[in-house]
Amino acid sequence: MSNPSDSTPIAGFSSSGDQVIVPLTPTQLAIRRFRKHRMANIGLFILGFILVYISFGSLLSRGYCAPLQTDLTGEAYANCNDTKLKLQPPSKDHIFGTDVIGRDIFARTIYGGQISVLIGISAAIFEVVLGMLIGAIAAYYGGWIDNLLMRFTEAMLNIPSLFLLIIGARFFGGGLPTINFFGRELTGSVIIIIVIIGLTSWMYLARIVRANILSLRERDYVSASRALGASDARIIFSHLLPNTIAPLVVSATLGVASAIISEAYVSFLGLGVQGSTATWGNMLDGAYQYLEKAPWLWFFPGTLILLIVLGINFVGDGLRDALDPYSTRHV
Repeated sequence: MSNPSDSTPIAGFSSSGDQVIVPLTPTQLAIRRFRKHRMANIGLFILGFILVYISFGSLLSRGYCAPLQTDLTGEAYANCNDTKLKLQPPSKDHIFGTDVIGRDIFARTIYGGQISVLIGISAAIFEVVLGMLIGAIAAYYGGWIDNLLMRFTEAMLNIPSLFLLIIGARFFGGGLPTINFFGRELTGSVIIIIVIIGLTSWMYLARIVRANILSLRERDYVSASRALGASDARIIFSHLLPNTIAPLVVSATLGVASAIISEAYVSFLGLGVQGSTATWGNMLDGAYQYLEKAPWLWFFPGTLILLIVLGINFVGDGLRDALDPYSTRHV
């Protein structure tokens, strides 16, 4: 049962000076709940810091590349390797130190963060779209369609997603050409990892969407839409899915964190994003050999992964409480 304080109306005054009561809309109620959620606000601050770092940190990512005997900026500087500077500790010239072939870690965390966030967001969109469609179609049509789609969903749940991700990245990652994405050179392994993460993470969302739509499809407004001649697609996309927005938003948020961690797993094993494309995950590849000798190799990308995952999880918890109509959180 919802808390009485959650439906507290807003007091206002009419043009004649009489006090009137304006009830909170569901959107206003969700916003007020979210703003009262302390950990969600901390998560927003962390995410804001990370996004500013990877977006505007490139303005500070510049320096002299000795092998090319020129000043470089941006991604070119991040990929400049000078073996004479390998494994240099943090200093004025390289505030995060250098890696095993002399590349600047500060610059690589900036551009690696852009790719890690891109993978996380793209895989989460893939997951939400696939889970939403399968869950909605299964629940709305029922019968053999529901049985077929749910048996397929259960079969997918039995496949170890990490194993499939490793196999896919190993055998297909190098088979795709390098692509240009808003001026960034991305290896084909980025696309493979996004697709595999999306294909192996939609099942739980599909079951949640199915359960919600099963409870909604017999409502009066759905029956009225059918009587008025609305198509199945219109009923699903205009009436049923909008009333399932809460689990979709929460799943999309948490899916970004899950995808970033999954990419870090396979990249740490040397099977993730390949080539000159940096990610926080592949920056950890080989760092275990220098845990004591060069701790800056793993500390900075590892800390950024930790921060962004914590921030996303905090925001996801806040959204879950804010969008839950039965939440007992005070507003």
